[in-house]
Amino acid sequence: MVKRNWVITGVSSGFGYEMIKQVLSRGDNVLGTVRKTAAVEELVARYPDHFHVAIVDMRDRKAVKQLGQKAEELFSTIDVIVSNAGYGLFGAAEELSDEEIDDIIATNLTGSIDFIRAFLPIMRKKQHGRIIQISSYGGEVAFAGNSLYHATKWGIEGFCDSLSQEMAPFNIGVTIVEPGGARTEFRYKSAKIAKPIKAYDNTPAHAFQKMLDRKNGLAAGDPERMAARIIDSVDITPAPLRMVLGSGALKTTIEVLKKRLEDFKGQEQLAASTDF
Repeated sequence: MVKRNWVITGVSSGFGYEMIKQVLSRGDNVLGTVRKTAAVEELVARYPDHFHVAIVDMRDRKAVKQLGQKAEELFSTIDVIVSNAGYGLFGAAEELSDEEIDDIIATNLTGSIDFIRAFLPIMRKKQHGRIIQISSYGGEVAFAGNSLYHATKWGIEGFCDSLSQEMAPFNIGVTIVEPGGARTEFRYKSAKIAKPIKAYDNTPAHAFQKMLDRKNGLAAGDPERMAARIIDSVDITPAPLRMVLGSGALKTTIEVLKKRLEDFKGQEQLAASTDF
């Protein structure tokens, strides 16, 4: 089994935590970012020579950009970087505060971009490496009450799609992972909810409340299996640009894309009518 050096953001919970457990058990090396070390102290003690932790807030652009230098000091070669840190924000667009909007963009979108950019010169010079961006099937489809979360995921997917074309000449693959609902803290603990406006009660904007209530059933996705598929993707050449995880997520994505394609095809005369 090939031993690799990984840099993964947001490893204290969710997919990040599942991934580091699996790659460390393989004997790989990991530099992982957290905001608090408590959740990973047991793994640090178990793998003192392989697991390195950096306390980083993804909103801190300077700290994020310094991760590339720190990783170079630790590892001679960086094989895989995983932009995983992020969270969900639920509520109608009107309910969101300016601070909530700024924070989720700085974490999910700008933070992810800064993290990836910190490693591009390192990987480009060695013409080696794989970039993995954890997105969501919400980067392809959209639901009411998730507007800013979708904005960050649709944004980072556009960035990574373009990036994949830029990095291809340097033998660097880019994969956008689009998981469906999973039984992680993302949905049931770390999700943030905007201050509600009563007018949106019993409308699609508040439908997310049912999803977040465990009494209505748990998400189908197994975080351990999803993490394993993400790790396995590193061995696929060429790198898959997009990878949907979860049968429900794939079904919904295909349905939405089919409808979108039909809508586009119905605009052929309209589009042509604007040409010289």
